[in-house]
Amino acid sequence: MDHLSSKIFTTGDVNKDGKLDFEEFMKYLKDHEKQMKLAFKSLDKNNDGKIEASEIVQSLQILGLTISKQQAELILQSIDADGTMTVDWNEWRDYFLFNPVTDIEEIIRFWKHSTGIDIGDSLTIPDEFTEDEKKSGQWWRQLLAGGVAGAVSRTSTAPLDRLKVMMQVHGSKSEKMNIYGGFRQMVKEGGIRSLWRGNGTNVIKIAPETAVKFWAYEQYKKLLTEEGQKVGTFERFVSGSMAGATAQTLIYPMEVLKTRLAVGKTGQYSGMFDCAKKILKHEGMGAFYKGYVPNLLGIIPYAGIDLAVYELLKSHWLDNFAKDSVNPGVVVLLGCGALSSTCGQLASYPLALVRTRMQAQAMVEGTAQLNMVGLFRRIISKEGIPGLYRGITPNFMKVLPAVGISYVVYENMRQTLGVTQK
Repeated sequence: MDHLSSKIFTTGDVNKDGKLDFEEFMKYLKDHEKQMKLAFKSLDKNNDGKIEASEIVQSLQILGLTISKQQAELILQSIDADGTMTVDWNEWRDYFLFNPVTDIEEIIRFWKHSTGIDIGDSLTIPDEFTEDEKKSGQWWRQLLAGGVAGAVSRTSTAPLDRLKVMMQVHGSKSEKMNIYGGFRQMVKEGGIRSLWRGNGTNVIKIAPETAVKFWAYEQYKKLLTEEGQKVGTFERFVSGSMAGATAQTLIYPMEVLKTRLAVGKTGQYSGMFDCAKKILKHEGMGAFYKGYVPNLLGIIPYAGIDLAVYELLKSHWLDNFAKDSVNPGVVVLLGCGALSSTCGQLASYPLALVRTRMQAQAMVEGTAQLNMVGLFRRIISKEGIPGLYRGITPNFMKVLPAVGISYVVYENMRQTLGVTQK
């Protein structure tokens, strides 16, 4: 109740004087009732003045959220006051009158697998936006909030990310390279600042990659679905994978630069442009796409498993734990996001490791320049299957802090940019 009171106070205090007077409260009620009426009408597909479970399923499918009829009935139960398993206008108004939800998109937005969660990997399915969000300009504010959240999150966990890369590239040389030894080696070689080597490139590439991925995702969805047809999980997965492949193709040289900077020794490169210039001079344009094939192949298992596990966890929660409300809360959402992303990483990690080694091969003395298949064979023959998972521990260690930091920054940025009213 304290949370709801705070939301009503923030929404109703128009002049921001820290007080909610009677006039402001009445204006809040009138404005909010209009918004609730629009939301009610958008759900009442057959215009009979009542919302049924099938209409909830249909409306959420249009918004890209697939739920079962049983799950829709849970939503109805939390609103239905007279036990008829339908919701009329009076029940709808009474339920949402003191809950500042402005439209039906906000009611289900918490279940979107959104850009608010950034774990430093670039293979996730892009965010889903409604037509209203696109027309109102809310989409670019959400993308900007996600970009800032990603930048803060990646910078905060950069030492773990660089350690992962170092273990992927140099781990096979010495069985002794563990987390403590790796950090100690990096600090000894380049000082504390060296722990963030390559992070600048990792942050800079967020903007172009997000923009291309979002644009491509919308285009691929249009190609795969007829006008007015719902976008299902399969269509989202295919469109997201293809959009990820398109974005990766354009920004991949920056991935190579990030790896080279992370693996490079102190003084080897003065920055991103110096690194690019030296690669071009000594290795040619082809070096900027080393490891491109395993990187592209890694998108499919990562995005597919990430999305499938998230949908599975969401359905399990709705079926077994949703009693009085279908809002799972922040902890459940972050848990679902972290676990689904971790499963995606686990499936695609061997391809990510081979990609990183191919990107850095030219820097490792005495290493033959092998292709993807050749590298797989050499790793398995010399290091066994565990060799394909070197560096995965620091990679997993960064998931929870990355998700937490990203979410907190994302929500604060959304509030600052006026995406939602809290």
